[in-house]
Amino acid sequence: MSDRPIVTARPKADCRFDLVSLGEVMLRLDPGEGRVRTARQFRAWEGGGEYNVARGLRRCFGLRTAVVTAFARNEVGLLLEDLILQGGVDTSFVTWLPYDGIGRTVRNGLNFTERGFGVRGAVGTSDRGHSAASQLKPDDVDWDHLFGTLGVRWLHTGGIYAALSETAALTAEAAMTAARRHGTIVSYDLNYRPSLWKAVGGQDRAREVNRRLAGLVDVMIGNEEDFTACLGFPVPDTDIHSGALDAGNFKAMIEAVVEAYPNFKVVATTLRGVRSATVNDWGAVAWGGGAFAEATHRPGLEILDRVGGGDSFASGLIYGLLERDGDLALAVEYGAAHGALAMTTPGDTSMASVAEVEALMRGAGARVQR
Repeated sequence: MSDRPIVTARPKADCRFDLVSLGEVMLRLDPGEGRVRTARQFRAWEGGGEYNVARGLRRCFGLRTAVVTAFARNEVGLLLEDLILQGGVDTSFVTWLPYDGIGRTVRNGLNFTERGFGVRGAVGTSDRGHSAASQLKPDDVDWDHLFGTLGVRWLHTGGIYAALSETAALTAEAAMTAARRHGTIVSYDLNYRPSLWKAVGGQDRAREVNRRLAGLVDVMIGNEEDFTACLGFPVPDTDIHSGALDAGNFKAMIEAVVEAYPNFKVVATTLRGVRSATVNDWGAVAWGGGAFAEATHRPGLEILDRVGGGDSFASGLIYGLLERDGDLALAVEYGAAHGALAMTTPGDTSMASVAEVEALMRGAGARVQR
């Protein structure tokens, strides 16, 4: 492979935002330790694959972030806005659409998610048809004002948002194109969800859309299934469900990815071995600048809620690349540690602090702190 530089961000002083995410934010309804099908009460959280990255960077790492999304203007949309504001993410670029009274034409997405336990895996049921975010169009946002006049160091979006509709994929393409025009780094998390693609062409359509958008990406993120389903690369010769994670096989896959997409400056993947819903092996590997970096492997990681672990990995990785001199080895450690901590608390978003992330990176244990 040729030597490629690690990503170089625009100067912080020249930009209003360190990172902007483009994606849908749903209301997550969580039955706690129980099941959706028998629940009598739910706890409400906000969450979305792309948004979770912006929130993690704001709340854990203290960066300036915003989200580009859309809501139907009703009580659920206002609740989502309030939850985002509690997370410190700027909502200036939320598009509000008029609500018709019953959600016939536009509504806000819901996500019912149970955490799983032991031999019972986590289960998610989305209710997001006709959502406001899926109807966001390329010209609904003044991208040149956002990336040019205001200035953004990093744009993050991904395959969940691109799967929502034809206009969503076009909006992602417009945002990514404008970001690159203004020197903004673009990251993309493949985040393959079969349920989002099955009614619109399945895996073939997922590959068509993601391959088109991949040409606009600087930092590509995903797990081994994502690279196969979204870009068509063979699954590495590793039984990911056995608990035995061989990073070497994933490195071979990443080398093939980089050869096919020479615009990628960094490629990163989490490594997860599923022993049970509540015990996973956890690690990560990244490529950048012609070399690989592998995070500390954490076998037997105990998990409370696995949803959002990959998003927290992405935000930790981005923090390392933006704020730690682009040191890939350090960045992948930030990502893996942040993802591990995020899965110890409920909800999609991280509740960790940067001090906790750095303590885990140094090998700190779980003794009580008093």
